[in-house]
Amino acid sequence: MSGLRWGILATGGIARTFTQDLHVAGREIVAVGSRSDVSARAFAEEFGIPHAHGSYEALLADPDVDIVYVATPHPSHAENALAVIAAGKHVLVEKPFTLNAAEAAAVRDAAAARGVLVLEAMWTRYLPHMARIRELIADGAVGEVRTVFADHTQQITADPRHRLNALELGGGALLDLGIYPVSFVWNILGRPETVLASARKSDTGADTEVATIFTHASGAISTTISSSRAAGPNTAHIVGTEGRIDVDRTWYNATSFRLTGPDGTLREHYVSHVQGRGMQYQALAAERLVAEGNLVGDLLTIDETVDIMATLDEIRGQIGLVYPSEA
Repeated sequence: MSGLRWGILATGGIARTFTQDLHVAGREIVAVGSRSDVSARAFAEEFGIPHAHGSYEALLADPDVDIVYVATPHPSHAENALAVIAAGKHVLVEKPFTLNAAEAAAVRDAAAARGVLVLEAMWTRYLPHMARIRELIADGAVGEVRTVFADHTQQITADPRHRLNALELGGGALLDLGIYPVSFVWNILGRPETVLASARKSDTGADTEVATIFTHASGAISTTISSSRAAGPNTAHIVGTEGRIDVDRTWYNATSFRLTGPDGTLREHYVSHVQGRGMQYQALAAERLVAEGNLVGDLLTIDETVDIMATLDEIRGQIGLVYPSEA
């Protein structure tokens, strides 16, 4: 086996999914760290990981670990990523990258100073159907892109104690769910030149629905909707002068899409064939970047990650969403 030796920081649901996908790709997982010895040992036993550490500090001190996947809730991402960087290890940070752009920039700058890779785990960008969509757009298959739409809408919970509804835990639909469609329209159309946002909030002050309208340098318009209280279609659409791409449910997972001409003629029907959830593609990209000596990224650079966080900051400013740690 070649490549980097992975450490997993935290043992929640997303860490489990990522670790399963690392196994699918045949990657080497050497250690897991948790705030609990019991949790670390159970996770290590389940996934056949040789080293189980009862603290994050012990994981970062493990000399066998080359790169760490940070799977904690996002209010802790900056602190955890900075600790990984200080230990001299590469780091893949679960989305959203941090709580805000200032934290993201601090992580970026620390990684640059230490000479390690830091990458946002916006895994959707690395999926095969997204790669094919970018190829089609670059080849002019849809002509000039005029509009892009995407939603990420789920019925999760109204429990005020749940982290998604608790401001002190970074709750809200935007950062947990809206990051997907916002990053998607950035990927297709680039930086928005204007941002307009509207939201509905719960009694806790966390956003439950957020809608955005962006205009981009080309003149194209994009719209996104996120919700944590109601399940919508979870589809994405790219509409151009020579055709459109309709990405099926659930667009941010490995799925299918159709390329259709202006007259309704089906030109391509793409169906994904991916083992697991597909998070291994971002892990493989991280290993490739390190091997190439590229510590800033390519498909999703660290500067773009910081800029996307700034867009989320702008949205939050418009909807009046401030977290206690920022007050």
